Amino acid sequence: MFFLLFRVSANRSELTTLVFFVHNKMKIPCLLLRFPRCYFSRTYFMNFGFTSRADFLGLESPGPAHRCHTKWICSSNTLRRELCQQAAPELQAEELSDREQRLIDRLYQGLIQGHRACLAESITLIESTQSRKKKVAQVLLQKVLSYHREQEKLNQGKPLAFRVGLSGPPGAGKSTFIECFGKMLTERNHKVSVLAVDPSSSTSGGSLLGDKTRMTELSRDMNAYIRPSPTSGTLGGVTRTTNEAILLCEGGGYDVVLVETVGVGQSEFAVADMVDMFILLLPPAGGDELQGIKRGIIEMADLVAINKADGDLVVPARRIQAEYVSAMKLLRKRSKVWRPKVMRISAKTGEGISEMWDKMAEFRDLMLSSGELLAKRRRQQKVWMWNLIQENMLQHFRTHLAVKDKIPLLEEKVLTGVLSPGLAADMLLKAFKDGL
Repeated sequence: MFFLLFRVSANRSELTTLVFFVHNKMKIPCLLLRFPRCYFSRTYFMNFGFTSRADFLGLESPGPAHRCHTKWICSSNTLRRELCQQAAPELQAEELSDREQRLIDRLYQGLIQGHRACLAESITLIESTQSRKKKVAQVLLQKVLSYHREQEKLNQGKPLAFRVGLSGPPGAGKSTFIECFGKMLTERNHKVSVLAVDPSSSTSGGSLLGDKTRMTELSRDMNAYIRPSPTSGTLGGVTRTTNEAILLCEGGGYDVVLVETVGVGQSEFAVADMVDMFILLLPPAGGDELQGIKRGIIEMADLVAINKADGDLVVPARRIQAEYVSAMKLLRKRSKVWRPKVMRISAKTGEGISEMWDKMAEFRDLMLSSGELLAKRRRQQKVWMWNLIQENMLQHFRTHLAVKDKIPLLEEKVLTGVLSPGLAADMLLKAFKDGL
């Protein structure tokens, strides 16, 4: 029998040994067949007495020279890197127990079949902070990502879902708008998922998660899925795993994904780095024109919607709309094909909701045809990769043995004024560096 034995370094960056064992009358197993043709080119085989790659793969009992050549091929630096790139995800999956593997298979199959219970369990898994569950979640995400890429290829490279971010100050009517908007979409045969983010208490760490209770009609709709999640201390109005939850929702067949942020200030626009379109919802008494030109959340918006434009608030809504239209002319244009729009809507009466969806569809089509949408998604993946690196590095820093015990002592000295914050930070960073 033919075996390929290799040992991967601790960081899985290189293969350190490659050994072959061959018994007579047995052909090379399917493991080698999984590697691309370029790894074993015709030149390599002909230089060592093989007429073709097929001749090499059909060899039953290679001689010493052939075994030597085979080892030489597989020991090259280029192949070593390529083998590791393919082996690392598989090795990560192999490290899981049978129970964990069955869990991943069950969640994956249920997810792509559109089962909402499996989607909910998958999002719970990726939100976990336990190291073991995080590893299981990453394997599940890799499977969903592969499925996602295959579906996009079948869709001629077009995105499977339209990602929409929604932010606004408290009292703007975000939950009421989402319910009205979501019901309109499900009536038009769309599948809508809502990722609602609630702020967590800095004192207790708890969160109310009350958004779902304010969307009673939409929560009972079988073509809609509402998932409230706590921020858990994450800045920017979204959670640490919102980006991954979006991917799971798309894998579950939802073609419109709404992300509702905390919406407590001008810094709550991190959602703009994970969605295709960012919508700002404002009440009619949302401030004057000077509020609109602040370089904060306004300049990130692709569409500004003045909500509650009904009854006695119609006149104030018209005035606010005119002020924001003139204010946004002063902002730098971020897209070559789209100019941000300002609309009046009423989630209570439904006025303007259908026209708003038409504007959103126009935005999607223009951005997609110009190539800006796909380019934007690629940039977003890079941004969130570095965001996760920063978060994980900070967590690693806090739990590192070299600084773990020093942090409370230096914090106390900073509180009492013995050390400046800058000096204490330098001391901790030096201790961390020396401990690596």
